Amino acid sequence: MKMRTIKFPAERLVDFMQGKTCVFASSIPSDTELLDVKMDLLSRQVTLIIRSNNFEDIAEGLPIPEFSLTTITEVIVPSSPKPVNPVQRGVEPKPVSASPQSAPLIPQPPQPSLSRYAAKMENEFSPDQRKLLSFTIKEDCVIVKPVMFLKAEWEDINETVRSLGGRWIKGDIISYWEIPLQ
Repeated sequence: MKMRTIKFPAERLVDFMQGKTCVFASSIPSDTELLDVKMDLLSRQVTLIIRSNNFEDIAEGLPIPEFSLTTITEVIVPSSPKPVNPVQRGVEPKPVSASPQSAPLIPQPPQPSLSRYAAKMENEFSPDQRKLLSFTIKEDCVIVKPVMFLKAEWEDINETVRSLGGRWIKGDIISYWEIPLQ
């Protein structure tokens, strides 16, 4: 297994999505592949599972080691936003008119938080089992992935997943359980 985990606070991911820049000073190999993203709802921490041929091979039964980021600089907010379309000399931008057929914005009723469903699914498993699993939401299902090789625990976890209406999905690299949201 030539995999590693990278852990960082969920706030860093939100900063990135809001367009704020944050710089990680590390030496991630150029052939790195992103295999999985996990959000731990309790500790508000994001875990990335990455793979590279440059990583040292680790035995199958051992937990995935952490790839350490050497430093994280503070979040830098750009001082002035850059224009989306650069202005060319001698060309005036055309005004955009609203289409008369466009529908007015209608507020949608609030929907229950999907993370609450994931947390509810997590509570179906024992604390020892939760330590061995990661829970994420994908479209209309909860994805339950083992974080390490499961031996005797697999049968008990599979039984719990099947009682929730889920099933085991066998993959080439990573296999997981899929539980539909109801």
